[in-house]
Amino acid sequence: MLSVSLSEPTRAPRVLCLGAHSDDIEIGCGGTILRLIESHAEIEVRWVVLSGDERRAREARCAASLFLAGATKVNVTVRAFRDGFFPYIGDEIKEFFEELKAEPAPDVIFTHARADLHQDHRVVAELTWNTFRDHFILEYEIPKYDGGLGNPNFFVPIDERTRARKIEYLMRAFGSQRDKRWFTEETFSGLMRLRGVECASAVGCAEAFTAKKVVCGVGA
Repeated sequence: MLSVSLSEPTRAPRVLCLGAHSDDIEIGCGGTILRLIESHAEIEVRWVVLSGDERRAREARCAASLFLAGATKVNVTVRAFRDGFFPYIGDEIKEFFEELKAEPAPDVIFTHARADLHQDHRVVAELTWNTFRDHFILEYEIPKYDGGLGNPNFFVPIDERTRARKIEYLMRAFGSQRDKRWFTEETFSGLMRLRGVECASAVGCAEAFTAKKVVCGVGA
């Protein structure tokens, strides 16, 4: 098994999570974030949600408090870029991304998939690659009416306890989404179990990502 080190041993790993909407990060990589926090005595997480009205912004902050409990350092930002209009206000979002780039460099970035069929998600993915060209970037997936789930090539095994926590936190935090047909425990659990099958997860489930470019150091 290949072990991926996220940072220099002299400091805590830095993680940057980017989501177009207030539940995207949690759906796409919530289990992985929970595992990272559990497995590192110290870890710093920058959590950025790009759109959300007053209610959804509150939900985003609630969810972040649940998923990031135990992290050494947390910085949560919820912006109010217009939902559904990201392709038309890309310059504004790009300016914000440049502000993020000026912050301490993350060791891993979680963002949307470039092939995602949702227009806002695609803009976030494109700007991530445009802004953070030399970083380790993992593109997460979001189940939706439009479909578009692809063939990911990077998997993080998710044990039963973490799977249950992820789903519990999603259902607890995002009350505004519970009446949507797709926002169900079965949807989230089913996708994790399917990805677990695809990577022969010894613990039953997994979250899946697309890694466009990964550089592996094999020694001095």
